[in-house]
Amino acid sequence: MVQIRLTNTRTRRKEDFTPIDPRNLRLYLCGPTVYDRAHLGNARPVLVFDVLVRLLRHAYGAGHVTYVRNFTDVDDKINARAAETGRPIRDITRETIGWYHDDMDALGAERPDHEPRATDFIGQMIAMIEVLIGRGHAYAAEGHVLFDVRSYADYGRLSGRSVDDMIAGARVEVAPFKRDPMDFVLWKPSDGDQPGWDSPWGRGRPGWHIECSAMSEALLGPSFDIHGGGIDLQFPHHENEVAQSCCAHPGAGFAKVWLHNEMLQVEGKKMSKSLGNFFTVRDLLDRPAGQGGGVPGEVIRLVMLSTHYRKPMDWTEAKRAEAEAVLRRWRGLVAGIEPAPSPAPAVLDALCDDLNTAGAIAALHDLAGKGDAAGLLAGARMLGLLLPGMGGWAEAGADADADAAGLIGTLLAARAAARSARDFARADAIRDGFAAAGVAIKDTAGGAEWSLQPGFDAARLRALAEALSGSQPA
Repeated sequence: MVQIRLTNTRTRRKEDFTPIDPRNLRLYLCGPTVYDRAHLGNARPVLVFDVLVRLLRHAYGAGHVTYVRNFTDVDDKINARAAETGRPIRDITRETIGWYHDDMDALGAERPDHEPRATDFIGQMIAMIEVLIGRGHAYAAEGHVLFDVRSYADYGRLSGRSVDDMIAGARVEVAPFKRDPMDFVLWKPSDGDQPGWDSPWGRGRPGWHIECSAMSEALLGPSFDIHGGGIDLQFPHHENEVAQSCCAHPGAGFAKVWLHNEMLQVEGKKMSKSLGNFFTVRDLLDRPAGQGGGVPGEVIRLVMLSTHYRKPMDWTEAKRAEAEAVLRRWRGLVAGIEPAPSPAPAVLDALCDDLNTAGAIAALHDLAGKGDAAGLLAGARMLGLLLPGMGGWAEAGADADADAAGLIGTLLAARAAARSARDFARADAIRDGFAAAGVAIKDTAGGAEWSLQPGFDAARLRALAEALSGSQPA
C-alpha cells in the first residue's frame, strides 16, 4: 500500500493520510453556483480533485472511494440573472449545469459519484438548523436564523484567526437583528418574487453555508475524509461549514483533512474583467482562429497540472504552446502502445507526496526521453492525460502542421530565390508575412529553421502564399 501525504489546512502540516475507513473513503468538493459559465479558475479545484480521486482509487480500489461535488442552485446571483433575463430559475440552472458538465468533460475530469443540487436538500438543511437552535448555537430573529459564532469556541481555527480580529479587519454585514457582527445567516425570508420554501421560521430560503453541511452529512455522514476547494473558500464558507457541522454533531469532527488550492493568474496578473484577462473554460475551448484557435481540453489540463496545487498558477500563452507541443510528441510516442500494468514508481511517488503533479509530469518527461512508451502512457493516464478519445485534436493538428510545413517550405524557397535575384523588397515581404502569421524564422549555416509561435495563424500563411503566387517576379 502506498503512503499518501497531504497538506492539511486545518493543521497546517503535511501529514500521512490515514483514511477513517480504508474500505469507504469519502471526499467532498465545493462545486459551482450555477448562473454562468465556469471560468478558468473554477476548473483548478476540479482538476486537483480529479487527480486525487484517481490516486486514491489506484491505492485503495475504485469501489472504496466516494466523491461528492455539489451544485449551488439557489442563490441571489441566480435570482438576479433570472430577473435580468426574464427566464425561469430552473431553466437557467439546468442550462448552466449542462454547460459545466460539457466544459469539465472536455478537460478530462471524471464526474463525481454524486452531484447533489442544493434545492433537493432543503429538508435536510431545515432539520440541521433546528438541531443548531436546539443546541443553543443558532437563533431566530425577524424571519432569519443566524449562527451564533461565539457559541463555538473553535471558530476561526481553520482560517487561523480570532473572531475579534475578523471583526476588526473585515467588512461584515451588521444587521440590527444580529447578536454579533460575525453571526452568519442560516435561513432568510423570501418575498413573492424569490424562490422560497415553508419552514418553522416562515417562507424563506437557506443561506449559502448551510447547504454544504447538510449535503455532505446526507451523502457522506457527519465525519468523512477530505473536504476541498479554492483557497478563497477557506473563509468564510469553509470556516462556517466547520462550525455548523461540528455543533450539529459534537465529537464527529466533520472533515478530517482540508485541501485548498491556490488562485489562478493570467500572464502574471490576477484574472479580472477590469484587466481584460478574464475568460471562461469555454472561451479557451472555442477561441477564434484569429486569437490563436481553440485550445484543446487536454492542453488546458496539462498547463494547469504543471503547477503544484498549493502555488499560484499562471496561465500564459507560452505555457499553452509548450503543453501542446509536449502532448503532440507524447501522443506520437504512445501511438498503438498498451499502457504498462501500473504507473512508474517515480510518477506515483510524486503524486503521493502532496499531489506533486509538477513532479509527476517531470517523471513523464523522463520516461519519454528513455523511450518508455508503455510507462509514459500508464503514468500520463494517472494524471488524466493521453486518455482514449481525447487525442482527436492532435491527429487533426498533425495534418494542419503538415500543411503548414509545406507552405513554409514553399515560402522559404521563394524568399531564397528573391534574395538570389536581389529582389530584397520581395524577400522582406515574405519575412514580414512570416512574422504576421506567427512563424519564427532563424537563418543558420545549415539553412533556415522555423517554429510556430503562440497565436500562429494558418489563414495568414495561406494568404501570404496566395499573394506571392499572384505576383511572381518577371
